[in-house]
Amino acid sequence: MAAASSLLSEDQFLCSICLDVFTDPVTIPCGHNFCKTCITHHWNINGQTQCPVCKKQIDRRPELHVNTFISEMAARFRQSVKIKASSSSQQHRADTGEVLCDVCTETKMKALKSCLVCLASYCETHLERHQRVTGLKIHTLIDPVENLESRVCKKHERPLELFCKTDQTCVCQFCTESSHKLHQIVPLIEEYEGKKAKLGKTEADVQQMIQERRLKIQELKQSVELSKETADRVTTASVQVFTALIQSVEGSLAELIQTITERHNTTEKHVEGFIKELEEEISELMKRSTELKQLSHTKDHLLLLQSFTSLIPAQPTKDWTEVRVHSSYEGSVRTAVSQLEETLSKEMKKLCVDLEVKRVQQFAVDVTLDPETANPHLILSDDGKQVSYGDVKQNLPDNPKRFLCYSVLGKQSFSLGRFYYEVQVKGKTAWTLGVARESVIRKGRITLTPEYGCWSICMMNNIVYAVASSPVHLSLKSEPQRVGVFVDHEEGLVSFYDIDAAVLIYSFTGCRFNEKLRPYFNPCHNNNGRNSTPLKICSINQAD
Repeated sequence: MAAASSLLSEDQFLCSICLDVFTDPVTIPCGHNFCKTCITHHWNINGQTQCPVCKKQIDRRPELHVNTFISEMAARFRQSVKIKASSSSQQHRADTGEVLCDVCTETKMKALKSCLVCLASYCETHLERHQRVTGLKIHTLIDPVENLESRVCKKHERPLELFCKTDQTCVCQFCTESSHKLHQIVPLIEEYEGKKAKLGKTEADVQQMIQERRLKIQELKQSVELSKETADRVTTASVQVFTALIQSVEGSLAELIQTITERHNTTEKHVEGFIKELEEEISELMKRSTELKQLSHTKDHLLLLQSFTSLIPAQPTKDWTEVRVHSSYEGSVRTAVSQLEETLSKEMKKLCVDLEVKRVQQFAVDVTLDPETANPHLILSDDGKQVSYGDVKQNLPDNPKRFLCYSVLGKQSFSLGRFYYEVQVKGKTAWTLGVARESVIRKGRITLTPEYGCWSICMMNNIVYAVASSPVHLSLKSEPQRVGVFVDHEEGLVSFYDIDAAVLIYSFTGCRFNEKLRPYFNPCHNNNGRNSTPLKICSINQAD
């Protein structure tokens, strides 16, 4: 049978009415063959039973039965043509990437349209019947695509031209009258446009996540570098002190160095693990980004909708915003100190404060004085680094920013992280230093305590106090010559250090800042010249 069908030409399997391969072929009394639907429709329109080919009049409309032989031959022919065309098309598509005509038997021409009813693609020549024959004009034509079977409803064998928003799936017209009845149905093109618009935002979100992870990698790498610098600094300081001690404490020194090194190694391993996770997430996100970019440029409605859900990235499984690497080695030093004999306690305590000061000094900022906030009696240097009390009140505009008391703020404000600055108070008999909220009260009789937004220490009558609702008397062995001020927003901490004596003077803990902070200075009255020395903002490690 196959050999016989291969000897027949395409014309012998075409209905002379629809010009397509026979569907349910029937034979009329004159011997000519037609599609059952075509000849029935032809007779109904013309109102007489006449053969469209030989024009022979048939006295009475015959009862039509499908010619099973011709039907089988037509089916075999249709299948052989389809296989041959598919093989040729696949080869050519592999070579050119184009969608080719499924009807061309020799040289495959580029397809102009694809038919969702016939499930075939047609070049300009073979598309002509769909533009001319009435029965074919109602077929749904789209821009040429491959895999037409995937664009047809498997249940109803109708084109997927609609989208069910209720079930988020593509459906045909028959689906809307059965399983998707009463669902929210929209045209495919409408949903396509909506999803395509979302793709752009999704791709932008993916890019943002990639950028955030790259920045996190940089932050973690910087944390490792900072950890290494801190470890080196602690190790060096420890060696300098311990080597000056007697032979009996050498074991403590080795243990301290080992603890610091191990803690750094642990920190480094943790960071390496974080970086590896981030790089894996970036790789996956970049892959997703590429797919989204490709999809966002497609004009294929169905492909976009079918791929949309799978390409929308899920929320990251890990929130990297809270991942931090904190390097702190003072605890190890203090542990070593507690194990030493009582005779070594003084040296070890000094070592601890030295290390703490060096740690906070890495957060040093450049501070200058803000003349708009200065009391008219205060004299500021041209470089904004010194302030002293002047007996003569200056003629300055009384703006809301200006203090009524002998105070001035720094120009710089800080709302996050940590910052540190140092002030020389040598030669003064009275002064106040600290930090204040930007909104701190500046007029009237006020006490600049934490309740009013100011955290400071002061010296009056050779006694140093922490300024609070109840002043805290601080017992110091000597008057500070240079004071360091350190603020940690996250910890709610304000600490003051005597730099020369390597002593922690006082710390305010559990602070609630709520807004930006600015350095605060009060040189106090000059006391008949006995307190005329200015407060001087120092560069870190600057000599007196």
